[in-house]
Amino acid sequence: MTVLTIAAAQTVSIAGDLPANIAHHLAFMRIAAEHGVQLLVFPELSLTGYEPALAAGLAIAPHDEVLAPLREMARELRITAVVGMPIRQGAVSEVLIGALVLGPDGSLAVYTKQHLHPGEEVAFTAGQGGAALEWGGDRIALAVCADFSHASHPRQAAEAGANIYAAGVLISEGGYAADTTLLQGYAAEHGMVVLMANHGGPSGGWTCAGRSAIWGADGGLIAASPGVGDALVIARRNTAGQWHGEQVVI
Repeated sequence: MTVLTIAAAQTVSIAGDLPANIAHHLAFMRIAAEHGVQLLVFPELSLTGYEPALAAGLAIAPHDEVLAPLREMARELRITAVVGMPIRQGAVSEVLIGALVLGPDGSLAVYTKQHLHPGEEVAFTAGQGGAALEWGGDRIALAVCADFSHASHPRQAAEAGANIYAAGVLISEGGYAADTTLLQGYAAEHGMVVLMANHGGPSGGWTCAGRSAIWGADGGLIAASPGVGDALVIARRNTAGQWHGEQVVI
């Protein structure tokens, strides 16, 4: 089995400040690369903060040049980064919650949130998901927040051959226990490693819980952040298929 290092980027976003958040993401990417991370997943709408009221004014096309520094950094560092951004696709005016996959070869793939949280339909339109990431013998399925609250979403990922399920989320203090019970349960039920990248500070009026985590295919915890603030939660798989965790405070 090949070695693999994945990480959840637990970030604190500045509401609506795309330049500042891009700079923060670039710093995270550099630190992740220093720790050998190959796949780095950021929270839901990480580049703008979770700000539905601002989303229409901030939404961009996925290939917008404003993201060029992030794409260049992914190429320079030979890292894959999954960043959160409100987007518009083609001539469609609706705003989607996007997870943009910035590849080490300069490629860009798009995942759009399929299942909206109640109330999000005021600002966003449900998306179509996106293709899993093929990584040697691994298949990594993506999710954005409320996607995982529908049991069919991780089940379909597993049935399609995914062995890793990676979710960028916004989980509040009040929802943390229930949501992480679901995610841990999916890991054990479907035999998938489950990664959850949460916001590390307040966003959109929510008190986010932080505590990003990665669970093994048996449901056991590999690594987690102990609280809020900026952090990297890292899981490394060795050639024997064993996972080991690390948590780095930024």
